Amino acid sequence: MKSILPISYFDEQKIREIGLMRNEPDWLIESRIKALSNYITLPDERSSLFNKYTTANLLDANRLMIMLDSINELNDELKRRRDEIRNGIVITQAGSDIEVKGLSKSLEEEGLIIKDVIAALKDDEYAEIIRRASSRIDTGEDRFLALEHALFNSGLFIYVPRDMVLDEPITIIRSLPSDGTVVERNIVYAGTSSRVRIVQELYSGYSDEGDTSTSNGNGIQQAYFESNECYIEDNADVEFITTQGMSSKIAYFTNRKAFIARDARFNSYLGLFGGALSRCKVDNMLDGFGANAEHFNIIFADGTQVFDITANMMHLKANTRGRVLSKAIVKDTSRSLFKGMINIGKDAKGSESYLAGHAIILNKGARADSIPALEIETNEVKATHSASVAQIDEEQIFYMMSRGMSRDEAKRAIVFGFIEPLLKRLSMDARIYTTYLVDSKWRGRQLMLRSDDVMREIWEVEEESRRIESDIFEKHYKYR
Repeated sequence: MKSILPISYFDEQKIREIGLMRNEPDWLIESRIKALSNYITLPDERSSLFNKYTTANLLDANRLMIMLDSINELNDELKRRRDEIRNGIVITQAGSDIEVKGLSKSLEEEGLIIKDVIAALKDDEYAEIIRRASSRIDTGEDRFLALEHALFNSGLFIYVPRDMVLDEPITIIRSLPSDGTVVERNIVYAGTSSRVRIVQELYSGYSDEGDTSTSNGNGIQQAYFESNECYIEDNADVEFITTQGMSSKIAYFTNRKAFIARDARFNSYLGLFGGALSRCKVDNMLDGFGANAEHFNIIFADGTQVFDITANMMHLKANTRGRVLSKAIVKDTSRSLFKGMINIGKDAKGSESYLAGHAIILNKGARADSIPALEIETNEVKATHSASVAQIDEEQIFYMMSRGMSRDEAKRAIVFGFIEPLLKRLSMDARIYTTYLVDSKWRGRQLMLRSDDVMREIWEVEEESRRIESDIFEKHYKYR
């Protein structure tokens, strides 16, 4: 069987054949078949509120070539990036292969599991965990979620056992092949009272500066579909950071779901800088009393890039807390679309939630839309939302130029001032990485994290800022 096939090739019979060839359990094969049926029948956007704004229809599904497996070696730049990360566990994904560095024997003995998701499905214990997780996902709610569950051919299974606290991050470096479409499913399970921080870096396996088409020249749509699922048990603490610096040929579609149990905490961050078309749907289900979730994203779009972000905060139980904050920077003829929803269910008394989407437009050819919404089904709650879209202030630019700045320096300072309130809410890693990538994109450098002079300077500024804040607190706010 060919390893790269058009999406039209797949039907119920082909799904069964592939599942039997991989020795997949019956429940998974049936789940794939149901998901494929949903993909075929569902529209690109189900919500009547958002339907007229959606950009998902810009994807040409007829040019998708699904890769059943792929072999893709890391290039020298990505090997350098892997080798310069010296703290924590580093996972490299190239094609359908994964390599894990820094996973000690002691952590494995304590129960930390990091496996390829296809390999995990061949182990009865892990397969049962994945089966229970899959039962909580409704692929009928989104067409591209259905595609990801029907045709995933790789991904990660990360299992953090009860009471395990990982002080150092798990870093994932994902390199995409230069041909075809990768469909991936990542599953993170955090046991009761565990703590883990995951940093995901997404890159392409080739360079195409100046080319913003989504075809590789052979009529094939370059695409990466990803389902990220986090299952967070009572009192666990999970942070998931993603920076996306893909090639301008890539269409990036991701569905991210988090199920957050009693008194658990989940922080997620998306830094979106690369790709031709990016569609991200983030759903946080606050499914336990006292659960807490925050989602932040920063978008920097230029050229003809399109970013389509949906963030839903679903309060299902009482006394839950949620916060969503999005900032977008658009220039040239790019476009950003942010759609946010707070839903407070009938059993979620005492809950609090906040949703904000703001965008700054750097020139007249760019476009940004921000659409917040609330659905409140009970009383005794607090829920607020805000949205703004504005062009950059020419008076501010004029003032800063009168003080010796060039026009470009003035605009850059305004942009960093715009995102600074959000940056302050991020963890140190996410804040530094975002600052580096925004600066890289502004100056036309490659969208890849590296430990160069610029990164070192940003670290020094951040550490000095933390030192000054600490000194101020100690000198002026003594408590006795």
